[in-house]
Amino acid sequence: MSGIKDYFSLVKVSHTIFSMPFAMIGFFLGVRENDGTIDYIILVLVILAVLFARNAAMGFNRFIDREFDRKNPRTAIREIPRAIITPRSALLFVILNSILFIATTAFINTLCLILSPIALLVVLGYSFTKRFTFLSHVFLGLGLALAPIGAYLAVAGRFDLLPLLFSFCVLFWVAGFDIIYALQDIDFDRREKLKSIPASMGARNSLVLSVFFHLVALFMLVMAGVTGPFDLIYWIGLAIFTLLVIYQHLIVKPTDFSRVNLAFATLNGFASILFAAFVIANLYMKW
Repeated sequence: MSGIKDYFSLVKVSHTIFSMPFAMIGFFLGVRENDGTIDYIILVLVILAVLFARNAAMGFNRFIDREFDRKNPRTAIREIPRAIITPRSALLFVILNSILFIATTAFINTLCLILSPIALLVVLGYSFTKRFTFLSHVFLGLGLALAPIGAYLAVAGRFDLLPLLFSFCVLFWVAGFDIIYALQDIDFDRREKLKSIPASMGARNSLVLSVFFHLVALFMLVMAGVTGPFDLIYWIGLAIFTLLVIYQHLIVKPTDFSRVNLAFATLNGFASILFAAFVIANLYMKW
């Protein structure tokens, strides 16, 4: 019988480090735009909404891709191919988390509730994109990019330029490192006629495009730094984030994918957490 640990493994809960820190940036930007008082109930609801949406998205991805995962030696160890979790149980998990996500937004505010089905459509729809477009990496980035603007809406109840800049950063940052991650499956994707940028463009050109996406992401953060109420603390955080992004491009070569997981998970996880810490600190401290 499947346990909670198996479902956590199914959806890679640890990878929430990519979206959650930016959701916290959006949340605290919203707090600053209000009276500066933290509503801890809303904070908990935002965290839950991010978790439920991501659980639904990842669970659905594992459910939809189960036959491909079974054929791919890299992914054959996942829970559904190994029959640790049945496809039916995975689908029920997706439905439950989708319902919990919408219910959570109902407790936040009306705008978040109205937008919640659209958010679900985006994060669930990503799982189909690899079948018809090599821009699937951009759709994944779009899904995670909803975190900062969604958290901001939960507090401020309106759209604004600054959280949107952070969302655009997440879009291109995630798309860039997902291209690097997809290098591992370049031969499998071609054999199974799945679309990805590495399968379509080759490893070398894909890495060039990944660099371009990351340059766009960094530009968005520069624009956010200029637009927002930030000073030296923000720019130190951005410098650290930039160095970690650069380093991942130095350790992954067109002919050597051995350190892809280090670039994908470890470096980007640290980059997200450290940058968010500096941004949030700067909203409360000035240098």
